[in-house]
Amino acid sequence: MRIVLIGAGNLMTSLSHALQGAGHDILQVFSKTSPSADSLAQVLQCEAVTDIHRLNRDADVYILAVKDSVLPTLAATIGASVADKVLLHTAGSVPMDVFAGHARHYGVLYPMQTFSKRKLVDFSEVPCFVEGNDEVAAAVCNQLANDISNKVYALDSASRKYLHLSAVFACNFANHCYAVAASLLQRHGIPFEVMLPLIDETTRKVHQLLPAEAQTGPAVRYDENVLRAQEALLDDMPIYQQIYRLMSKSIHHAALGMNPNDRTLLEMEPLNEDNQ
Repeated sequence: MRIVLIGAGNLMTSLSHALQGAGHDILQVFSKTSPSADSLAQVLQCEAVTDIHRLNRDADVYILAVKDSVLPTLAATIGASVADKVLLHTAGSVPMDVFAGHARHYGVLYPMQTFSKRKLVDFSEVPCFVEGNDEVAAAVCNQLANDISNKVYALDSASRKYLHLSAVFACNFANHCYAVAASLLQRHGIPFEVMLPLIDETTRKVHQLLPAEAQTGPAVRYDENVLRAQEALLDDMPIYQQIYRLMSKSIHHAALGMNPNDRTLLEMEPLNEDNQ
């Protein structure tokens, strides 16, 4: 297929390589900044554009990988000139209907992975979630996804929001915890690399056990002496201290099988062994 790429960020960098590697023809890369457009277009050996009105109109599909906040505007602008082509976006939390009224055939190709420009991923192992508003869009989206990934799933916009939310917990929040750990270690002259075997083993375990079954640590058993002592170490970092307290409370309540939907848990102190 002939493809125009809208966006030149982390996701699009890996996605574009995968699409080109699968034999698709990348005609253009659009970015609002010339360095970003030029950098990716040079690698892909295609045209770079920074004026959205100069998009090539001969493509079969236009893929948008941009900030959620600009998708509605871009959908309207692009749809005005190529409304009969297939328009796809790659966002986890934006509904497919962002294209409604602007394009005839549209859908979503959402690759659930963390991306960085400096590290290309093996797209064959990336779960791709697809949705199309009609048979034409669904066929195009499925073909592209199956050309680059061995793990393709149909998922509607409502369910995809919860998938994206879950990914934020599993990836973004987990990585922030690594960053917090790195900050604490750095303050005391300890290299972050000492954490890597622990991180790797924790990740390996959830390939064999449910996360709840793999959970360990002082919060599970409510080791009050450890919990209070560690909270005290964070007295000069109130945000980290609050994260520690809420996370420990959530872990302990989960270990007790308490309902996470109960808002009163936010006001409760973690229960100890004698109160179970």
